[in-house]
Amino acid sequence: MHIAILDREKCHPKKCNHECRYYCPPVRNGTGTIEFPENEDFPVITESLCIGCGICVRRCPFDAIKIVSIPDELNKNILHQYGIDSFRLYSLPELSKGRVNALLGQNALGKTTTMNILSGVVIPNFGNLDKKDDRDYVIEKFSKSVMGQYFKDLYNGDKKAVLKNQYVDLIPRVARGSVKNILKNNDNGNIDYIISELSMEASLNRDIKELSGGELQKLAIAMTLIKDADIYLFDEASSYLDINERIKISNIIKKLSKDKIVMVVEHDLAIMDKMADQVNLVYGSPGAYGVITHEKSTNKAINAFLSGYLREENVRIRPNSIDFNIKSSKRTTVTTEITSWTKMTKHFEGFDLNINGGKINREEIIGVLGQNALGKTTFVKMLSGVIKPDSGSVENELKIAYKPQYISSDFDGTVYEMFSNALKEKMEDVFTKNEVIHPLDIEELYDKYVKDLSGGELQRTSIALTLSTEADLYLIDEPSAHLDSSYRMSVSKIIRRAIENNKKSAIVVDHDIYLIDLISDALIVFNGKQGIMGESVGPMDMRDGMNLFLKGLGITFRRDEITKRPRINKTDSALDREQKLSGEYYYIK
Repeated sequence: MHIAILDREKCHPKKCNHECRYYCPPVRNGTGTIEFPENEDFPVITESLCIGCGICVRRCPFDAIKIVSIPDELNKNILHQYGIDSFRLYSLPELSKGRVNALLGQNALGKTTTMNILSGVVIPNFGNLDKKDDRDYVIEKFSKSVMGQYFKDLYNGDKKAVLKNQYVDLIPRVARGSVKNILKNNDNGNIDYIISELSMEASLNRDIKELSGGELQKLAIAMTLIKDADIYLFDEASSYLDINERIKISNIIKKLSKDKIVMVVEHDLAIMDKMADQVNLVYGSPGAYGVITHEKSTNKAINAFLSGYLREENVRIRPNSIDFNIKSSKRTTVTTEITSWTKMTKHFEGFDLNINGGKINREEIIGVLGQNALGKTTFVKMLSGVIKPDSGSVENELKIAYKPQYISSDFDGTVYEMFSNALKEKMEDVFTKNEVIHPLDIEELYDKYVKDLSGGELQRTSIALTLSTEADLYLIDEPSAHLDSSYRMSVSKIIRRAIENNKKSAIVVDHDIYLIDLISDALIVFNGKQGIMGESVGPMDMRDGMNLFLKGLGITFRRDEITKRPRINKTDSALDREQKLSGEYYYIK
């Protein structure tokens, strides 16, 4: 069977010659496969009449049509469809208390739709577009599974669900006042415990408009935990948080699941591995359809995801597997120094930053790790020249390409216009097109206005623009933010290929251990007191850097026997104690 997806943001029927209909073979033979109804703003594609030739896809001047082939039996299990020729979701996870359930998959496959259905915000229509909010029909459809009772309790008000939305940056648009007042207005008697567990004391008196991304994330989580509910749904709880905070959140969620129903969407695979008990993988075609698989153990699910092949479903979700190198304490031999910096200092009101001297070599990628509010971004800005140090200096002036932590979307124009203005003739560079722009799916964003991009689209655009810019040193601050697990792994490979192929160098700041492990030749670690004082140590080799960083956090990693991916050890387990005693927190000899 063929399903048709019409992107209504791209479709402009008044600006084209209706090429999709004109060139459609069935239409030419008298079959009304594509019609332009008088009272409709957009064309309607009748899927049952579509032969799947793809001519309309190629002929559409705005790339607004997608035709996807799916097995016939899949369409019998449709859970929800948003409208004619639009995204549809197949199947639903089965939830139960006493465990952390998780969803893992690319963006635009229906994970957030699933969370909205589980919370009661969206009532599934099972592909029947005439059914509007028919709760009895949902209960009846699920009557033979545990989800029948779930929806019956949810819709009747016998059980309450609370959802933590993924878009925490939008909170200041709908809330006013200080963090303390916002929390007190929703207090259910456990506010002091939540504040302590999330280490929110420093931000309590701050106005919500002044909060960083990490502080907004913790506020969103606190608002969720404060509410007395039976079902807790966390849509991306680790974004903007450092690894120490991510581990804290995972422990809180794990504890919560003992007597509550808990579902999470998480893109940090190390944190998902630690937190989740069961994982439902999600596959499909982004923006077209998503299929939720039966639950798997967390380890099997993540390994299948990294391999790119779902054996039980016989589905390949990625052309190549993502592989980790167990001997990655030093990946390359580098000798030519391109720049160095002396000991530098920078004083802000209430915060002091001390940067120890260091250097970076050609074709080297240095990863930067450390908790939030220790000066990592300030360090990168000093290297780029955006901020001047109070003392010390950066040697050898270089041409620098800088991707900031917080990306601006104030360019007045389309993505294509922005790339054309910035890159000019380099837009046609073969390596740039094949190894940066194409793998990051930038072409599909060309006609979109920059101001309308989602967080993930803006991140991909910014990374691609940075790597496509001619420079000697690339400074990339938090490339994993807003990206799903697939794109995070892809970005690590894209950055490495770009640096190695062009014989350049890079410094990458991130909190995703998997990304740093895949990408880095050496590490700089930041220590200190958050918001008060920060100090850099390194660059040093990967083993020394990881040992220093993880020792400060009190956690150890082991390697998965199959994929060699890093896995967080259970605190005080035999392996955890053994590695701490030997001083090997990450790379086991």
